[in-house]
Amino acid sequence: MRPDVIPFHQLFGRLSLALWPSSSTSHSYSDSKAKQDGLLWYKDSAHHLFGDFSMALVQANNLLEDQCQVESGPLTTLSSSGPFGTFVGIYDGHGGPETSRFLNDHLFHHLKRFAAEQDSMSVGVIRKAYEATEKGFLGVVTKQWAVKPHIAAVGSCCLLTLGTPVPFLERSSRPHVSIESVRQEMHSLHPDDSHIVLLRHNVWRVKGFIQVSRSIGDVYLKKAEFNREPLYTKYRLREPMKRPILSGEPSITVHDLQPDDQFLIFASDGLLEQLSNQEAVEVVQNHPRNGIARRLVKAALQEAAKKREMRYFDLNKIERGVRRHFHDDINVIVLFLDTNLLSRASSLNTLLFQFVVVETRFRDVFRVSEEFPFPKRGITLPKKLYN
Repeated sequence: MRPDVIPFHQLFGRLSLALWPSSSTSHSYSDSKAKQDGLLWYKDSAHHLFGDFSMALVQANNLLEDQCQVESGPLTTLSSSGPFGTFVGIYDGHGGPETSRFLNDHLFHHLKRFAAEQDSMSVGVIRKAYEATEKGFLGVVTKQWAVKPHIAAVGSCCLLTLGTPVPFLERSSRPHVSIESVRQEMHSLHPDDSHIVLLRHNVWRVKGFIQVSRSIGDVYLKKAEFNREPLYTKYRLREPMKRPILSGEPSITVHDLQPDDQFLIFASDGLLEQLSNQEAVEVVQNHPRNGIARRLVKAALQEAAKKREMRYFDLNKIERGVRRHFHDDINVIVLFLDTNLLSRASSLNTLLFQFVVVETRFRDVFRVSEEFPFPKRGITLPKKLYN
């Protein structure tokens, strides 16, 4: 090694932080720099390998179903050998909080383990991490099934993003059955089932139950042994399950970042139910970086209040649970890209900087450049909420 070249892992290192409320009435945090304001948790500014980021999450459900995570530094358990990069996880739970919590606690660790085994980061490593996480949650369901059958109907959509200084982001169609192409895919996978997708109360749902075709968890639509008593009747199929109805297989896309790319916005559905892609982009472009995720959440809440002809201040006084009638949990991470750091990482380690985005449901990801706006440092918001 030339004496003037600093090893990449020494240049950036890794920091891991965690944030979580300890109970519904008394809140304490393992990261004193992260803050809480009522039902809002946020980190206004922090560093990742290639720039700064801001993250925020607001609770609407009685039990918080969304989780988010940023890890930056070594992407394997072999911390000194690389690869190095930034991991972003957005976990949009449904039916309960258990699956999104499980993803928050296990997916990144599986990713690092398989990357270490193969001494690289690859699409194969990502798929193995998803498979291991799905298998692990199935084990949780199996253990709790007899006393907590509803856990079989709990799941989470997942948006996982990896930015590494090695040649390999991910953008793909959203596996939501409101989209005609996704409904066609479901019919092709289940040609003998004319009711695989049903329109109920103006909403398309798989078997009348769920709006997505991919998820982690939701084993009641993947394993026949969990679609029976003691599961509640409303979740049970009328006919025997011949094959898994939902898939946990991730959709993976690769995108090369360009020199004029400025930032990326990652969010759960809660944000885009209130703001359009362009509105979200304009908020980030027209305001300071510090606290920008919190500003996006506030813009979404202001829009939710406006739809109900009420004041933002009054909406903020509504308690969790009741708040779900006004908006969903909202989960946002804004990742800024420093071109100087990207260039330095590229010259030190390899040829190109790319992002890999992996998803089991949504595509609430925006890449923004100056010419055209498209719609380990680690922090978890909030990591655990066991009420």
